Amino acid sequence: MSPVERADETLRAALLAVEEERRRALLAVDLAALDDLYDEALLHIHAPGITHTKAQLLEHVATRQAYLDMTRGELDIRVVGDVAVITGPLHNRLRTAEGGERTVSGAVTQVLRLCDDGRWRFVSFQMTPYGEQAWPALPSEAPAEPQREGES
Repeated sequence: MSPVERADETLRAALLAVEEERRRALLAVDLAALDDLYDEALLHIHAPGITHTKAQLLEHVATRQAYLDMTRGELDIRVVGDVAVITGPLHNRLRTAEGGERTVSGAVTQVLRLCDDGRWRFVSFQMTPYGEQAWPALPSEAPAEPQREGES
């Protein structure tokens, strides 16, 4: 069984480049690039819970042309053999059906696999939008207290 490991700097840079390709292709509505980036087995779960196959997601991108901008925060990248799991924040600026704009932000998990041709392709995407927190932060989630001058 393969261990779960953090991506080394070379692999991290390669996977971040694939994520940047995805971002650019979505913004440009570049269906050929997206077709190459997405595995045939792709399942993409949008923030409101709608699940799309690869074909449905390509149709969604072509029809809606909703993506105006995307920014990512710090990403955690773990690897198990030839599978990579990327987690971290995503902020989408989107066009609405009425012609306006909205922003959807949340935590995203992406799964990619290394294919026989040497390219990483997306197999899974799931976004959980940020929402109201029903419970206070756990002690381990609280921000660290800054040290006061003279303390060690």
